[in-house]
Amino acid sequence: MDLGLKGKNAIVLGGTRGIGRAIAATLAGEGTNVAVCARNADQVAATVAELKASGIRATGGPVDVTDGAALKSWIENAAKELGGIDMLFSNAGAMAQGHDAASWEQNFRLDLLGAVHAFDAARPFLEASGASSGDAAFVIISSISAAQADTASSYGPIKAALIHMAKGLARQYAKKKIRVNVVSPGTVYFKGGVWNTSSRTCQNATRMR
Repeated sequence: MDLGLKGKNAIVLGGTRGIGRAIAATLAGEGTNVAVCARNADQVAATVAELKASGIRATGGPVDVTDGAALKSWIENAAKELGGIDMLFSNAGAMAQGHDAASWEQNFRLDLLGAVHAFDAARPFLEASGASSGDAAFVIISSISAAQADTASSYGPIKAALIHMAKGLARQYAKKKIRVNVVSPGTVYFKGGVWNTSSRTCQNATRMR
């Protein structure tokens, strides 16, 4: 498949596992240079090595997305290393499912403010890309939970806030040739993820019968 992304530069937040890892790998397969961040330094190093094996420029760093200053600094440095930013993917998420104050704060600081700080840092580079090529992109990974709810969890409302923010940014920056889109998947299976944990729990319960 040729999506016309060869030679482009992309930043992927939370790019070492699950959806983020798949995004980074797909981009690399298309010839896109990729920078990834996550909290686990070993996972970042392993991901960068795998991406480089595709023959593209890849870089990464251990970053706490809730630390706005650190996130902005990393994005600016990654942009300089790659030679600009054409695409920004905000994928990092806290996955806190409770209705308590701590869960609300976790989701707000990581999912929402993380996206805000990332876009603020990447915006000058995205604007430059839009001006030179006519097309730059900010893609936010939200969730089907933004529209569906079984309990009063903090997770869904924060994901809905991301969609609302994206609508505003899309209209505001269309004249700068920056597209803003949202993808809202359900939970996916990956090692260490929710479904993986659930399957192990079920297997253990079966063995105990």
